Parts: sequence; C-alpha cells; structure tokens
Amino acid sequence: MIAPLRRVGIAVMALFVTLFLSASYIQVVASEEIADDDRNVRKLYESFSAERGQILAGGIPIATSIPVDNQFRYLRTYPYADLYAPVVGYYTLNQGNAGIESALNPVLTGRASSQILDQLTALVTGSTPEGASVQLTLDPEIQQIAYDAMGDRRGAVVVLDPATGRVLAMVSTPSYDPNLLAAHSTSSVLGAYNELSEDPDNPLANRAIAGDQYFPGSVFKVLMTAAALESGDYTAESEFLNPAELPLPLSTKSIKNSGGRLCGGEETTTLEEAFRLSCNIPYAELGLELGETAIGSMADDFGFGATLEIPLQVTPSNFPRGLDDAQLMLSSFGQFDVRVTPLQVAMLSAGVANGGVLMKPNLVDQVIAPNLRVLQSYEPTIYSRPLSPQVAQEMTRMMVNNVSQGVASAARIPGISVAGKTGTAETGIGDGRSFWFTGFAPAENPELVIAVVIEGSSTEGTANSVASPVAKAIMEAVMSR
Repeated sequence: MIAPLRRVGIAVMALFVTLFLSASYIQVVASEEIADDDRNVRKLYESFSAERGQILAGGIPIATSIPVDNQFRYLRTYPYADLYAPVVGYYTLNQGNAGIESALNPVLTGRASSQILDQLTALVTGSTPEGASVQLTLDPEIQQIAYDAMGDRRGAVVVLDPATGRVLAMVSTPSYDPNLLAAHSTSSVLGAYNELSEDPDNPLANRAIAGDQYFPGSVFKVLMTAAALESGDYTAESEFLNPAELPLPLSTKSIKNSGGRLCGGEETTTLEEAFRLSCNIPYAELGLELGETAIGSMADDFGFGATLEIPLQVTPSNFPRGLDDAQLMLSSFGQFDVRVTPLQVAMLSAGVANGGVLMKPNLVDQVIAPNLRVLQSYEPTIYSRPLSPQVAQEMTRMMVNNVSQGVASAARIPGISVAGKTGTAETGIGDGRSFWFTGFAPAENPELVIAVVIEGSSTEGTANSVASPVAKAIMEAVMSR
C-alpha cells in the first residue's frame, strides 16, 4: 500500500515541479519574447492605449497620436503623409513597424531604459506611461524643396551638413501615405500594405539607404581619384594612354568612353582631364595600376561594407573583392558589382567637403521626455579621416572645375561656386540607367552636400541633363533662403 502511494506522491510532486518550471520559464525567461510576439493581442491593445511620442522635424510634428473613442484609445497620424514616409515609416496593427517608428520604438512607447523613472511613476500611480518625442535632424524646408524637385521621378535625394553629419533631407520617390497603414481596421491595413508591397515601383523601400542598391557609375570616380591622390603616386597631371577603346583582358569586349570619344585630343590624357570629362578608359587603366587593395582600403574608409545605424539601418554599400583584371577595370568606373546607396555617395562628397574628415551621418538630434527633459542628445561624431587636408583641397578644386567647365555644367549656379560630379550607370536591365549627381556648395565653405539619383532609361539623356538640374534646383533654393 505504501509503495503505490509513494509512486503517486512522486508523480504529483513531478507534476508540481514541471508546472513550477513552466510557469517560471514563461514569466522570466520567455516573458520578453512572448510580449513581443505579434500575435499577442493584449500587448497590441496595450501599445495603442498609450500615447505614443511625437516625431518632429524642425519642431513640427510629422508623426503624432490623437485620442479616439474605441478600444485602441489613440490613432497614429502622419500630417505630411508621403513627404516624410520613407524616414518616419509607419506603426500598424498587423504589419509591424518601419522607419523611425521601428528604430526608436522603445522611446516612442515610453519603455526604454532611459525612461525607467517614468515607468516606475506610472506603476505607482496606475497611469499609462507616455512615450518620448524624437526630434529629427531633417530641415522641413529643405525636405520640401528636395521632394518638389524630384517630382514624379523614381529615385532619391540625400542632403547632409558635412561639418556635423546631420541629415538635412532624405527623400525617396515614389513614396506612400502611412496613414493608410495606421488605421484601426485590420482588413484595411492589410489591403493597403499588400497593394503597396506588390507595387512594381516599390514605394515602401527607402531608396536613399536601402532597397535595391544602385551602380554608381562615374560618381565612383570621386573615390578613385581620391585613392590615386592619397597614394602619393599620382597628381592631377599624371598621364594615361588615350585610346578610342580599351580591350578587356580575357574577353572579346572593350571599354569605351561615353559617346565613343577620345578623352581630349591627344595620345595621352591627364587624371584631371579624365575626371573633368568623366572618361572611363583612363580610370580603367588607373584601377589596374592602383590595384584592388588600395581602392578597397579607400572604399572601407568611406564606409563601404559597414553597417551604419543613423539610427535607421543602412544597407552596406559594396566594393567587390577577389577581382580579375577585367572586373577591376569595370569596377574602377562604378560598374561590374559596385553597389551603393545614395547616402554612401553623399558621404563621398562629404569627406571631401569637410577637409578630409568624414562625419558619421545622423538623423536624430534629441529624444525628449513628456516633461521636456532631454533623455538623449546626439553629438557629431567623426566616422573616419579618409583624406589628408591637401588631397581634399585638390579634390575640391577638381570638382569645381567639373561643374564650371566640365560635364556637370548643368549644376552651375550664378554667383555660387559649386563642386560636383555626375555619373550615368547601366543597370543591366534592358536600357535602364541610373543618373547621378553628387557635390557640395558653396565650394569654399560648404553648407550642404547633396547626392541625387534618378532611375530612367538611355533615351532620357545623360546625368548632366537629368540629375544635375535637380541638384541645382535644390542647392539654389537652399542657398537663396
């Protein structure tokens, strides 16, 4: 009799131990994972019942929460809709978050570690924690200017302050209306999300920092020229052979300059002339001479291959490694498998504009508690020093010449010295092209750095006729404020 009772007792004890361990695991170990599960409806209601912090640009709310008379209590609204959508993102019932809404979700909901005192106060008083506000670096006027300048084109614009790394404008077109994704109807949100995600123009992608990256084409010559000058083995007057075409090793194909022209009218051409006229052949020759290691090292210094958080996560740009001679030659004028974001291209110009010092790009100025206490301030941070001051000065001079008397002439602004570089890259899809401009103004004391990319086709013209006028319109409007 005692033995069966003992076995039953042991079994009951084992069940209690199992129950205790399961409850402990759920409440302690797995609590955060369960709380963050998208299927947790209680957490979903709870997150909407708190007043989410505002997102501001220039002190103007561009994402805010308004009270509503239903179980969610607050509705997230975006007063400027598609103007800021790629940066701000969205906050939805069932499709997650994106943009700043996602990257800074803990502070916006009031649940960040920096808000622990507010959380304890809410716990004691029985109130719901309020989220902190996020002040972005975006300048509303420059953002609007850049957005208007892009019109109905596909592409992106990034404007930086080269001295601080602050992002003054970030535009990606086409954009979308995040209010459609913030509704309190699951079916309408899902319908809007599916429509946007299936759109072939991919409006949900922030082309400025993510999405399908671009071939840089000739704007990559900014990096190539910098690598050449920084090596100490080249000057602006260094000479290269100037054939009408250059055979690719182990291939039946050859490299030609734009339009099949010579780079000037002589048997040789200089680095400065090749940069001013944006010739491919001299840069293919330069790439072979410099070598993959030197070019790759300069690319690394400018941020290629690095995962940046601004605090949005930036897709790393790519300079390929393990290249054969033909691949290296093509990479040297921004083709083969060189891939970039517009932010990365803006960083190339920013390093030159700031005297060789590249500042880390940043989208956030401050995080501010509901009682106006500053929870976090973002200070300018040096990312790298890719260039000496002397090389940066020489690069500036060459980029100014490229606008004043070169192939970036459509970016000229009367009375203002503009430094710039254009680029037209083949996409590899039909006759698709990416048209680029990057540069800064005023050249002698830069206030802004810009990168513009526009998606199009070979029938639309050149980078100077497509991208340069957009960059000029933005720079001119900003300079005239």
